[in-house]
Amino acid sequence: MIARRGMITVSEAASLAETQAHFKAVKPWWDVLMDYLLIIMLMTSFFSATLLITMDKVVCMPKTPKLAKNMSNGFSEVVVITKPTPTIPKRIGHLTNLDFQQYRYVSAICYHKVVPWQSKYFPYLALINTLLLLVSSNFWFKYPKTSSKVELFLSILAKCFESPWTTKALEETSDQPPPEHSRQKSSSSRSMDYSPRTPLLNQIPFSFVPLSVPAILDKKEEEQAKALFEKIRHFRAHAEDSDVVYRVYVGQTIFKVVKVSIILGYSLSLVGSFSFHHLCRPGIQNLMGYTVFKCTHNLAFILEKLLLTYIVLVCVYAFLSAYALFWIFTRSLTVYSFEKTSEGPGFSDIPDVKNDFAFMLHMVDRYDTLYSMRFSVFLSAVSEGRLRELALNSEWPAEKLRQMINKDTNGRCELQLAMIPVIPKDVYELREIEVLKLELISSAKLVGAVSQLKSLSEIHIGHCSVKVDPDAFSFIRERLKVLHVKFTDLEELPSWMYSLKNLSQLFLSGNLNCSNNKSIRLHSLRGLHGLRSLSVTSNLSHLPSAVMDVAGQLSKLSIQNGDTELGVLNQLKRMNQLQMLKLSHCKISKIPVALFGLTNLQCIDLTSNHLKYVDELGTFQRLRSLNILRLSNNAICRLPPSIELLLNLEELSISHNNLDNLPVSIFNLVRLKHLDVSYNQIRAIPHEVGHLTRLETFAIVSNQVSALPRELFRCSRLRSLHVGSNKLTNLPPEIEQLSLLSSLDLMGNNLTELPKEIANCFQLKKGGIDVEEHVLGTLPPEIRKKFL
Repeated sequence: MIARRGMITVSEAASLAETQAHFKAVKPWWDVLMDYLLIIMLMTSFFSATLLITMDKVVCMPKTPKLAKNMSNGFSEVVVITKPTPTIPKRIGHLTNLDFQQYRYVSAICYHKVVPWQSKYFPYLALINTLLLLVSSNFWFKYPKTSSKVELFLSILAKCFESPWTTKALEETSDQPPPEHSRQKSSSSRSMDYSPRTPLLNQIPFSFVPLSVPAILDKKEEEQAKALFEKIRHFRAHAEDSDVVYRVYVGQTIFKVVKVSIILGYSLSLVGSFSFHHLCRPGIQNLMGYTVFKCTHNLAFILEKLLLTYIVLVCVYAFLSAYALFWIFTRSLTVYSFEKTSEGPGFSDIPDVKNDFAFMLHMVDRYDTLYSMRFSVFLSAVSEGRLRELALNSEWPAEKLRQMINKDTNGRCELQLAMIPVIPKDVYELREIEVLKLELISSAKLVGAVSQLKSLSEIHIGHCSVKVDPDAFSFIRERLKVLHVKFTDLEELPSWMYSLKNLSQLFLSGNLNCSNNKSIRLHSLRGLHGLRSLSVTSNLSHLPSAVMDVAGQLSKLSIQNGDTELGVLNQLKRMNQLQMLKLSHCKISKIPVALFGLTNLQCIDLTSNHLKYVDELGTFQRLRSLNILRLSNNAICRLPPSIELLLNLEELSISHNNLDNLPVSIFNLVRLKHLDVSYNQIRAIPHEVGHLTRLETFAIVSNQVSALPRELFRCSRLRSLHVGSNKLTNLPPEIEQLSLLSSLDLMGNNLTELPKEIANCFQLKKGGIDVEEHVLGTLPPEIRKKFL
């Protein structure tokens, strides 16, 4: 019966209330307060409209001149004097000769004629305006392009809030932070500007600690959590592509501000305009016999009080709307950061979000931080990594990991793990591991069980941020000797790296150029008391201050600079303990003067630079310990005679230059064991080459040499001879004098045959000679068989 009359049933009302409750989690406190104000405003305007409908509008009485004279207050008693008649009593009042219907008719005419519009229509206008504000406040929940995103976000939020994974993960957390520095972010990780951020979780009194992961979830809950993780990932990819929700909310907020401004404008102008008395001239004197009627509006007083109440509510609503608009434009929502603060522990590994996802997360955080704290468990990379670890541990048992252990070039046991979510727990059971390589592991973390790897001394980290707990850090700080770090962003540099007091070798590969951003820099390396070797592959414009902090203790420094000019090399003179220096791809055009004072240098490597003239080589005679000089891949066109002053030189490499001859002075370096002059334009080898009696390796590949001098074969210690890609037409039979020769490269010459005496090179065996097959075929079968 109720439904037939068009009224809302109880079930429909309950469904409507449930729908509104569904969206409450994305309503900040000001939206909630404005909703309550709208309800009060709606009740006020509805009450006013009801009064207008149910109560009489105006009451009118005729006004006569005589009546006006005798009434001081408008409605005094008037005595009408008539001829004395003993049978007729005296009448009190004023006879108007009007009946009830005529009064109603006059009242109706006068209501529309003299009563102002605000007394007749203000309650209805207030009701309409309130309904418009109510619709505009919830427009983003109903607009098709925004409602779907909001509903999906809230459904995910509800599942995350009620998930057993969230509850158990939070229950098993501790307030002990790991021994790490606060996270430093470089500008290269973001390409957009944003205003100061609001850390969502800067007051969370807990952080994740390593736990026994299988104890967190059972199998069913694990599958549910996995499905929820995938749903969040897909939703983020969709929501972060646009900002339609944000723009619609901004639009409706601007509309509300404009609307309440208009409401306040006309409402304030109505204050005091409600009147109780009105004079009416309906123009029906011929019909009624009266010209002027005096009317009273019964609701004028109460409507004025309701107007004042309505104005107060609108003022509060306007203030909240203006605050919401101010908050929107002073809080950039392009990026929403969960950056860990230095004041206390928190979730330091929650990724930044942007656009619509950031906006909805902002709104949830202002509604209730409990929602955002629990939702952050699912956004946390650590949380996701733990969940993946459940499946990973079963996929990577100790037996499978042991099969992946290899021997490196030094014969050490090496395990390489790449492109997996976390480090399998069974890794810590492989006690024979000496070298551990971790690459592209999203949630890599070393726990206290790493102390079981007693032989571990070297770790490689490639493009992943490896964290350690306190127990693991204590072990690594004492045992780790070599650390390799490849990084794209400084966030991937482990903060615990700066406290490894027994670390002796550090290899860094990544962007350290601070010319565009001063925040991109290394922390001080002073804590690395045992550091002796530092290798940097980067694009430095100058030596970082962190490197100079350990200048006095380094014995080996290697910089490969990716063809970026390295300036201010005078700082090198502070490295007075340096024994090996490599400056490669640094665009060096002149040998740095600072090198001449490093008397402990044993090796100088200036390969792949822009050196053209090296007349200063003679100054290296001060470096009594110098025995290796590498100048390959430059533009050197000649060597100075003063090179003969480097009496202790044992290795000289000047390949890939522009030399067209070899100065005789080179062959006065009688201690030379390795000489490489390949890839030049050398036409002849001087006969003085025979002076190099200690020579073991001679390479002159890709030159213009047409003959080998017989004096070369006096170098009886020669083990490797590389003369490929020249213009040789024959090989002298004196080659038999090289009894220790084990490697011979003759490929790419004009040889037609090989001398039979080559058989007397007893160390030259199968695979040791590199020459064309038809040339090798000229040897007798018994000799040819030796090399095939």
